[in-house]
Parts: sequence; C-alpha cells; structure tokens
Amino acid sequence: MEEEAGAEKEPLLPARTAGRGCPPRGTFGAGDCPDPAASCTVQDAAGADHDLYINQAVVFIEDAIQYRSINHRVDSKSLWLYRWYYSKICQWVLSLTITLILALAFIETPSSLTVTSDIRYRGTAWEPPCGLTESVELFCFLVFIADVSVKSYLIGWEEFQKTKWLLAYVLTLVVSLIDWTVSLSFSCTETVRIRRILRPFFLLQNSSMMKKTLKCINRTLPEMASVVLLLAVHLCLFTMFGMLLFARSKDKQQDKEWVGYFHNLPDSLTSLLVLLTTANNPDVMIPAYSKNRAYSIFFILFTVLGNLFLMNLLTAIIYNQFRGYLLKSVQSSLLRRRLGIRAAFEVLCSPKESPVSTNELCVSANTLLQVLQKVEMDSCCKQAILRTVRSCPHSILSAALFQKLFDELDKDPVKQHPPTPEYQSSFLQKVQFAFGHHFFGYLGNVVALANIISICVILVMDADKQLSERDDYFLGAINCFFILYYLLEMLLKILAMGFKRYISYPSNRFDGLLTVILLVLEVSTFAVYGFPHPGWRPEMMGLLSLWDMVRLVNMLIVFRFLRIIPNMKFMALVASTLLDLVKNLRAFAGLLVVVYYAFAITGIVLFKGAVVPMGNISVVNTTSGNRTLQCGTYEQLEYWPNNFDDFAAAVVTLWDVMVVNNWQVFLDAFSRYSSPWSKVYFVAWWLISSVIWVNLFVALLLENFIHKWDRHSHRQSLSEIEYQTTVELMFR
Repeated sequence: MEEEAGAEKEPLLPARTAGRGCPPRGTFGAGDCPDPAASCTVQDAAGADHDLYINQAVVFIEDAIQYRSINHRVDSKSLWLYRWYYSKICQWVLSLTITLILALAFIETPSSLTVTSDIRYRGTAWEPPCGLTESVELFCFLVFIADVSVKSYLIGWEEFQKTKWLLAYVLTLVVSLIDWTVSLSFSCTETVRIRRILRPFFLLQNSSMMKKTLKCINRTLPEMASVVLLLAVHLCLFTMFGMLLFARSKDKQQDKEWVGYFHNLPDSLTSLLVLLTTANNPDVMIPAYSKNRAYSIFFILFTVLGNLFLMNLLTAIIYNQFRGYLLKSVQSSLLRRRLGIRAAFEVLCSPKESPVSTNELCVSANTLLQVLQKVEMDSCCKQAILRTVRSCPHSILSAALFQKLFDELDKDPVKQHPPTPEYQSSFLQKVQFAFGHHFFGYLGNVVALANIISICVILVMDADKQLSERDDYFLGAINCFFILYYLLEMLLKILAMGFKRYISYPSNRFDGLLTVILLVLEVSTFAVYGFPHPGWRPEMMGLLSLWDMVRLVNMLIVFRFLRIIPNMKFMALVASTLLDLVKNLRAFAGLLVVVYYAFAITGIVLFKGAVVPMGNISVVNTTSGNRTLQCGTYEQLEYWPNNFDDFAAAVVTLWDVMVVNNWQVFLDAFSRYSSPWSKVYFVAWWLISSVIWVNLFVALLLENFIHKWDRHSHRQSLSEIEYQTTVELMFR
C-alpha cells in the first residue's frame, strides 16, 4: 500500500504474495528441502499477512457502512489508529468538544445568564473571569489540533494538500489561536473576537452530509440569482412607480402615504420589500386607499406578481436545482460504499480458494465470517449477512455474490416483535383475546377523548373564577378515575401481550411512561392535599400548589391523547412524514444552526447596547420628551426583549425576523438606534433564512409527503411502483 493514496477510483493495495505469504511457485527445485528456520519465517509472514488482510477488510467494510473514502493508509499501525479515531468514544469526545465550544457563547461576555432579556428589567449578568472561558477554548483547540493531525496523517500529505476542507480547518485553527492570544494580551477587554464567528466551522467540517448540503446549495446559487435579480427589478420598478404615484403634494391626506412609506428611496424600498413578505399588509396601503380606492390596484398588483408568482417560482427553482445536485452528491456516496465493499473483496480473495474450472477470484466464507465478527455494524444487519454467508453453497463467494451480501446495508430492518405468552388456562386465554384485540385499543382512545372533553368543560366553567373561588373537587375526582383506568388498561395489555411484546411497540412505551408519571403525580397530590373532597382549595402546601399539580396532570393527559395518531390513517401519515424529516434531515438543520450562530455573533458585534430603554411605555400614542411614539413602533409594542445584547437574545431576535411577522418593526428600530445601514444585515438574514432555507424546507416536506401519500394510497401495484429516491431518503 502506498503511503499517499491517489484518486478514489480503486483502492491501492500492497503487493500480494502467492497464496498469501506462501513462496511463489518455482522457488524450490525438485527434491530441494527448504531450511526449517526459513519455513517458520515464511509461515510467520503468512500469518501476519493474513491478519493484515483481515484488518484491512474490516476497515474497508466499515468505510462502506459509513460512506467514508477508502483513500487512507492501510498498514497495521495506521489501521489501528484509523479504527480508534472513528470509534464511538473518540467521535463522542469530538462531538462533545464542538458542543462545548459553541455553548461558550451563552456564558462568555456578554453573558446570557439572566432571567429576562428585557433591557428594562434585566439584572447584572454574571461575567466569567478572564481566563476561564479561554481555558475551555484552549482545551477545545487542542482537541481540534489532534483531530486535524490524525486526519492529515491517515490520508497522507499529498491528499491533504488537495483537501480544501482540511486546509480551511488548519487556517481556522491558526486564526482562532492568534485571536485567542490577542484576547489574553488585552486581558479579555477587546470588543471584537473573530474566533467566535469562526466557531460554527468546527460543526460544519465534522459532518460530511452538512458539507455535501452546503456544496449543493452553493451550486444552486447561480440558478437562484436569476430569480432574485428578477425580484430586485420588480421591487425597483414598483418603488419608482410608488415614489411617482405618492409624491408630496398639497393634499395632506395623500401626504400620509408619502410621509409614512414613500418619503425617500430607502424608505420606499423598505416598505415594498416588507410588503413582499405581506408583513405590513394592509397597513402600507391604508393611507392611500382611504383617499382613493383605485390606489389599491398598485399594491395588489405588486403583491400578486412578487409574492404569489416570483417568490413561489424561487421556491420551485431552489428545490428543483438543489435536489438534482444533491442526487449527484449522494450517488458519489453510494459509489464510495461500492468501492469499500469491492476493496474488502480484493484483499480477501485468494487464488487457492477459487474454483479451478474458472478464472474468477473468490473469497472463503470462513474468512468473511472472521471479518464480520470484527466489523462494527447494526446487529440486525450483521445477523442477516451472517445467515446468508453460512448458507452459501461450497463456502466460497464470488465478487458479485460478495457485493450482493452487503445490499442488506441499504434495507430498513423489519423489527420482529416478541411472541405473545401462551396460557394454559382457558380463562386467561379468553382474557388475552379480549384485551389483546385492537377493539380494546379503540376503547382506550374513546376514554382518552372523554377525558379531554371533561377537562375542557371544567376549564371553561372555571375560566372567569378567581383562584380562591375555584373548587378542584370535580376535576380532581375525574382525573383520579381516568388515571385508574389508564393504569388498569396498561396492566391488562401487559397480561395479554407479555411485558417484552408490550414495550416493543413505541405507542405502548409512550402510554406506559405517561401512565406511570400520572400515577406518581396523583399519589403525590393525595399525599400532600388528601383525597378530593368538596372545597378542595389550591393553597400552597408543598413544592407545588394544588392548582399547579392539577394543571401538570391535565397537561400530561392532553399530551397522552396523541396516542390516537397511529390509529388514524391519514394523521399517522402526516406524523410519520414529520418524524422522518426530524430524524433524517439533521444535517439540513445543522446548516441552519451554523447560519444562526454566525449571524447572532455578528449581530452582537454590530448592535450590542444599541437599543436604550425609554421607560415603561405601553399606550398607543405617547409623547416622551420631544418624541411621539406611534402605534406599531418598537417602543410602543414593547419589543425591548428583542435585542442583540447577548447571544440568547440575539438568537430569539433572529427567529422573530425569520418568521417575518412585524419584521419591519426591527428594520425601523435598529436603523434609528444604530444606522440606516443596519437594514442590510436584516435583509441578508431574511434572504438566507426565510427565502432560501424555509422555502427549501417546505419543498422537501411537500415532496416527502407526496411520495408517502402515493405509496400509501396504493395507486399502483407494488410490482409496478417505480423505485423513487426522495431527498429525505438521500439524507438518511
């Protein structure tokens, strides 16, 4: 094996000796007797080579399972280091280190350790002493240095120079260490810390799927630019029309539109940009519409062309182009899996084990069994492959059969539930049939619905009562009855199905856990407040008041009602779509975390301390000094908690802007408190988060749901359904 791997076309393996370490044919002449010491040396070499080939095959198969490249060193020491690096504990330490360095933003200056982010009521936050968070950072940097050193060694210097991500990794570490040194030299008093903005890179480079997703989005940008440019032209044209249409005049009524929204070019652009998201509709139209109803045509036409046509067209283009690039990227990952399996076959195959009648190389089944015992993979998948290998005729595997064995990696495991217990008693058999039937589950759903209805009725009756006037006797008694039923239902199901089979179903684990929690809460309530009786008052007698205990129980009961989802066909389909997206699009969500983090740190640098409280102002129009606060402004709406004075507050503020509800309030406020150029920051965040990320997520959600709906509706027979690869499956 060469120390430095080349292009990933096929694995570069060491030179093979005939018969795995045996001397080549023709080494000894007829009648020659080899030296016994030499024979032992040859046998030892053969054994060492055999162990090396086994370990190489193990690593190649694990590379295939994880879609990793096989371009790395494969000598004995490097294989040990490679497996140690990709072991669960090392990857866990690396993930914990990344989480730790990202979490530092919550406690380092400016600290988020306050109860509220409202600048009027926020107390003095605890600020860590200089050197505390820097010590944690140094530890994280040392882990990252070890990480990049091991990666660089394993792939070789030549391949390292070609890998842009590793070069960027090294550059990020160098810049971070320099900035860390500068911080200590200034006694942690500097206001701008470049390394904080670079921290999300550590999360990004550690996920191959996040890197693929980012690469796909980057390749989609040229196609998106055409629609964005068209949107910009649409916005500019209507801005010019609006400034001409609502120019200043002698009519004070018409001047309201000019003063409020079309006073100058920046205000006009901002007003129509916000209207593109419908956040200020119909406010922006009302002054002109009050004067003449014909003015509504201008705003309706702008919204229809911009919001309904161009924005949705942008969503379609983003999804279509992104899906195409992602499909190509995932195909390269599938090729990596094929190469890994083929490389494992190449190092295991031996001419001695191949049939004499063919020239095809084969692998011994016993050799593969030795390899599989060492491979770390899903137990169900491993057992399926082992069963197939043991049943293989002639105990040899060709290249095609070897590759086909590992097709199990692409299959979803079918979970086998434990069998139900077999009772000898006829009475227990009848009980098992009655309470193991699905109609008993339907009865439980009806009882849960009745519980929800009873809670709603009592809450409506007590809605207007003071806390001291409430009598929780009826609600407590009803809860007690239903919780006893839930406990009885759980016990009967365990009796009918057996404990192992009962907990093998996620819905039963969900029911059972909530039932146990409800039972513990109910017993605790009775222990503190006694059994329900008329005049049961919610005085505070323990850790929680009676009303708090009852509310907690009722919230869990409402949450337990979700058990009906698996029993409702179409609701279960929607729920499974959402769960699949949550489980399998983690890399996609990770990119949003990266962008959130970078924008939050940038916002702190730009706007920390910009917003200054003006006192408790809560009326519609208030005069404070020489300023009149109009309805809908940042001050009048009391948006004081939304600021960039610490990391947690910055994240929430960015979320509020991403939702684009009233985001014009933030545009106006921060342009007044800091600079009109602050709008560039918020518009950039809107483009990245709302236009690109949210639209892409919606498109993926629709595509995945349509795929599931078509398969679920059985519009075609299973034999006629063409194999489809959804983006969600690509991520998985």
